[in-house]
Amino acid sequence: MNRDPLIALRPWEAPEVTSWGRLPMCAVDRRSGALSLDGEWRFQLLPSPDSPVTDAWGTQTVPGAWTLQDTDDLPQYTNVRMPFDAFPPAVPAADPTGVYERTVDVPDAWAGRRIVLQVGAAESVLLVHVDGRPVGVSKDSHLAAEFDLSGVVRPGERATVRLTVVKWSDASHIEDQDQWWHGGSTRSVLLYATDPLHLADVTVRARPDGGLRVDCQVRTADGALPAGWYVTGKLDGRLLAQDAEFDRLNAEDDRVSDFLGEARLTATVPDVRPWTAETPELYDLTVRLHRADGSVADTSRHRVGFREVEIRGRDLLLNGERIYIRGVNRHDFHPLTGRTVTYEETRADLVTLKRFGFNAIRTSHYPNDPALYDLADELGLYVVDEADIESHDHAHEIADDPRYLNAFVDRVARMVLRDKNHPSVVIWSLGNESDYGANHDAAAGWLRRHDPTRPLQYEGAAKRGWADPAVASDIACPMYAPIEDCVAHALSGEQTKPLIQCEYGHAMGNSNGTLADHWAAIESTPGLQGGFIWEFWDHGILQRVSDGRPAGRAGAGLYDNGVAAPGHRWAYGGDFGDLPNDGAFCADGVVFPDRTPKPAMYEHREIAAPLRLECFRHEGVVIRNHQHFRGLDWLRAEWELSLADGPTLTAPAELPSLAPGESTAVRLPFRLPRKGGEAWLTLRVRTADDEPWAPRGTEVCVPQVRLRGPSAESPVPVPGRSVEIDEVGLLVHPLLAAAPTLTLWRAPTDNDELGGTAGRWQAWGLDRLVRTVVEVRRGDGPVTVVSAYACEAGAVRHEQVFTAVEGGIRVQETAELPPELLDVARVGSVFETVPGPDLLEWYGRGPWESYPDRAAGAPVGHHSAPVDELFTPYLRPQESGGRHGVRHFTLWAPDATGLSVRLDEPRQISVTRHRAEDLTAAGHHDELVARPGCVVHIDAAHRGLGTASCGPDTSASYLIPPGVHHWSWTLRTH
Repeated sequence: MNRDPLIALRPWEAPEVTSWGRLPMCAVDRRSGALSLDGEWRFQLLPSPDSPVTDAWGTQTVPGAWTLQDTDDLPQYTNVRMPFDAFPPAVPAADPTGVYERTVDVPDAWAGRRIVLQVGAAESVLLVHVDGRPVGVSKDSHLAAEFDLSGVVRPGERATVRLTVVKWSDASHIEDQDQWWHGGSTRSVLLYATDPLHLADVTVRARPDGGLRVDCQVRTADGALPAGWYVTGKLDGRLLAQDAEFDRLNAEDDRVSDFLGEARLTATVPDVRPWTAETPELYDLTVRLHRADGSVADTSRHRVGFREVEIRGRDLLLNGERIYIRGVNRHDFHPLTGRTVTYEETRADLVTLKRFGFNAIRTSHYPNDPALYDLADELGLYVVDEADIESHDHAHEIADDPRYLNAFVDRVARMVLRDKNHPSVVIWSLGNESDYGANHDAAAGWLRRHDPTRPLQYEGAAKRGWADPAVASDIACPMYAPIEDCVAHALSGEQTKPLIQCEYGHAMGNSNGTLADHWAAIESTPGLQGGFIWEFWDHGILQRVSDGRPAGRAGAGLYDNGVAAPGHRWAYGGDFGDLPNDGAFCADGVVFPDRTPKPAMYEHREIAAPLRLECFRHEGVVIRNHQHFRGLDWLRAEWELSLADGPTLTAPAELPSLAPGESTAVRLPFRLPRKGGEAWLTLRVRTADDEPWAPRGTEVCVPQVRLRGPSAESPVPVPGRSVEIDEVGLLVHPLLAAAPTLTLWRAPTDNDELGGTAGRWQAWGLDRLVRTVVEVRRGDGPVTVVSAYACEAGAVRHEQVFTAVEGGIRVQETAELPPELLDVARVGSVFETVPGPDLLEWYGRGPWESYPDRAAGAPVGHHSAPVDELFTPYLRPQESGGRHGVRHFTLWAPDATGLSVRLDEPRQISVTRHRAEDLTAAGHHDELVARPGCVVHIDAAHRGLGTASCGPDTSASYLIPPGVHHWSWTLRTH
């Protein structure tokens, strides 16, 4: 029988118990001067928390997840489903439990001081023992737990600290977030000391008019405050004043007991520099607690931003200005260490977001590592801080379950108490996907009383519609709402709250279609203020192919540009033998697991550009400052004139002085040549000086306007010259390994698969069209080949007319789709080249991948790239590598021979080493084998991408209708 009182309490199956012996959360940062306990700990993994500890010790690195450090308990990915069959609060009998142990030499200098252990995070229940004595219990996997060890350890002596971490618990049912399940101690562990008289909490409120208030709570280790203590403060060297009226009222209040110490400092800062995401101005605040003799007992340091958040009507305002929220949802994630992230890695995340135009983060779905908030303050990002509450699989049952009431309030309160002094935190969130019940209202009530300076939101509160006056949300924050519905709500006259989607634009695989259309509607519709793309990361874990285990920290350097090194791959749900699992649904970010930006990031960068070219008129172009608070003086720029059939010209640009929202017309920097065909004017905008998030010269955006449309080309037929066609009516050409044929299929994207279109296409047989030659007409000039392509939905008539023209062959094509083929993937030609060509040059949108409904971020111009770099390595192979709006392209071989194609009008093309069937059959990239030649697609029409893996499909304007489609192209050799 286990006599340990903490084990006997069985806190892993008691939702009413959120902690025991744990200190209250506060906003006083104790990292400075602390003794770090990070590093190697003795470790053993038990089959359950009831199992006895043995002498079989191994080692584990703390912080870290044991699921990624060569144990037999491997990562598991689920989205909605719990990973075990048990109703809350029950857990499975097989419950992996990690026991961490190490010795600590307590410094002599800490004699007479208060000694505290801080465990940064533990998933999901933490039990603490020191020298075999029970110290405390904590739940909430993503916030620190602190325990007073003053009566347990002796300065100058060695102590043994044991952390027992139970993986599955009643708390797991409210930590059912869309992410990998891990177990371990995943944030830093430290030991620190304070004077017995110490600052228990500091609350800072700083307004944009310069008003500053600092509220301090003072405590002692034994509860009795000594006489004469006082608090002082300085802000950038300016002395703060004692609030005498506050002191007087406190002294008169007979409810104030002897142990409760409170003090308030105030100041009015002249000519204050307000904090915004565009101008993240910070001031240094130092608060000191003094004994009666004036000596300093404790010190707390903070970085202060003067700003104010409010809602007026249906507008969210920052410092009185209506702002757009260009946000992303972000998990703490790393492909080698799971949820353990360093300061440098978090900074790299936020720098990437800033460089691509994001101004906001939702900490989905739990408070993130403390470093994120410091960096958001410094770099300038608005934060929706979200409590660690998601009961997705059992949401309805738990929302009103009084056994979980304390957990809801505790998690919200601890988040607020930790993060309340960060100017970057502009909205509190009660959690995610947990239905709506009394437990939410209780948490909201505590929050509103404690911090009335910020709005709060909770998506689930809108059970009766977005105008529902539910107490738990000041913002209508739906997820994946069709933009048409959002616009209709804003125009309905019923809207009462700002509408900011907490999730939209699901970034799974080749996705984020219609993002530009979405933002065009937001910016033209009062009442709509933006949203948060789901999400930042592809949660691929680096996996060794040889044994199927996580690569762990040893995998550093084994990936680059989104691609895992040979012998490794990015694992998703099911790759570790985990059942149940939700497959590749965790690969839904705008960056790859190594933080390489996906093409969708450039789309967002252009949509969020601080400067825009709005139109071309009267020999000039209109420039608009599209920021909320900043001028254009931090930018420099260069003009580019790109001619379809000519060179790219450049000229320096002098940006006008424009206040936010202002615009002006400037003269064209070039005289447009009479020849050269289509012409586009681009303003390449870069940082003028070093920014905290970008060195000088970093590209910020590339706005563009068209000055002249394309000119039609009429290839001249060559009389008497024939085009060679084989016996089955296919073009014969020395550079083609496979002749051009009709295709209606693409390797299904994740949106196609989960949205249902791929299943419909396969049912129609679009992936296995059967071609039959109907007629071949030969004459002195063109050769006409009529074919029928049979599928389950009927026959598609396809006609090709081949004409010998000067320098090559003109191919004119017509495809007639029957009415049953209402929505296909593409209509176009596919052919393959012989081995040799390895470089693509093109005029069209680029240089990165683009599609009909995701093309705003790819400027038109002359581009080139190796063929092997055109393909985008989405974690699950699928349609990728397309380039939209291409006018002409050339494939070059190293010996300077080549094949060029000129299109009748801007078309969608792709050039890769993989056929659609290769991509369709592969589950991971290590399964793909590159073909020796190039697989080339020329599409008359290509279906939009949409976001139907979780959200709206593409809009109707990007669907392909049945009927007749025409396209033509001219093939030449070099």
